[in-house]
Amino acid sequence: MSDAILVEGKAAPRGRFPHLRRAGDLVFVSGTSSRRPDGTFAGASADAMGVTDLDIRAQTRAVIENIGDLLAAAGGGLADVVNITTYLVSMNDFGGYNEVYAEYFDETGPARTTVAVHQLPHPHLLVEISCVAYVPAARTTGKEAGA
Repeated sequence: MSDAILVEGKAAPRGRFPHLRRAGDLVFVSGTSSRRPDGTFAGASADAMGVTDLDIRAQTRAVIENIGDLLAAAGGGLADVVNITTYLVSMNDFGGYNEVYAEYFDETGPARTTVAVHQLPHPHLLVEISCVAYVPAARTTGKEAGA
């Protein structure tokens, strides 16, 4: 079973790819940001003078919540994540990112890699996360025992 999934109500991908791709019991989540469906970004604002305020904590929280919503569309959740790859524009944001990450995951959670990248698809983005989750297909088809 291999299905591409676009999740209604979430920000549309900025390219020709799905939010998620199921391959058997694995669900691959495409790189996800704090972008909202209306094109604005959680954790990014500008004052009347055009000075931007970018908040790594707010962005990280929004990204992880977005991933949770996307996984729910495949019958899973954050507890099902087995591997995470995080892209930070600056390793100076690692502390704030790590602090929020720890609100969702601990040492029993997913394997993780965090790397710095030159830039992300929008100048207001500080973080993007992709992940893999183990979500048995039977869970979404109701074939699992007790379902």
